[in-house]
Amino acid sequence: MSDALLEEFEVLESIYPTELHRLSENDIEIEAEADDIPDGADNVQVTLCVHYNDAYPEELPILALKHDDEPNINESDAKNLLTELRKVGEENLGMAMTFTLVSHLREQLSQLVRSKIEEVGKIEAEKERLALEEEEKRTRGTPVTAESFMIWKTKFDKETATKKMQDEEERLKGLSPKEREEWKRSLARLSGRQLFERNKDLDDETLVEEGAVSVDISQYDRMTNNDEEQEEALTFSDSD
Repeated sequence: MSDALLEEFEVLESIYPTELHRLSENDIEIEAEADDIPDGADNVQVTLCVHYNDAYPEELPILALKHDDEPNINESDAKNLLTELRKVGEENLGMAMTFTLVSHLREQLSQLVRSKIEEVGKIEAEKERLALEEEEKRTRGTPVTAESFMIWKTKFDKETATKKMQDEEERLKGLSPKEREEWKRSLARLSGRQLFERNKDLDDETLVEEGAVSVDISQYDRMTNNDEEQEEALTFSDSD
């Protein structure tokens, strides 16, 4: 172990007294968790595994993440975290970089928690939107078109006719043969309204009862005038 690496270990152990575990002269593990998350959010924790090669810090150490006990981090999340850590390591070649890597990892975990909270919020908002749309459809009903109305009317008329036929059959069951025959004859006779609708286009004279006498109004006027003239003549005679 180089003096530089030994010195870095001593610094790391003072910063992470409970989080750091030395496995060998060239291998350590450091537990890291998000350092800034919203109130009430569940924290996440991973273990950063570091293997230092002989060329460190001129070359990157070998990095890995353990997250088996963290249900909120999947393989894709771990892969992205490692990619970002290696970028930071490349920027700090030639310097002791472990503390910088752990600090960046904690920031990444904080961002990951926030992004998952936003993702859950979007999913919940989408569920609420879909539920609202379903409720609006249920309360608003199906828009009526000419085609849908005719389909409904045809079905309604058929159901109405069937219901009427069933009612008539039930009614007939309770009648005697004579009453049943009379009831059938009554159905065959046209009602006044039916007669009116059948003859609504006929002239008024077709509605006059057979044998009725027509009246000439002009003849009535002439008779009235003759009576008045006779009355005036009689009055003149009396005065004489």
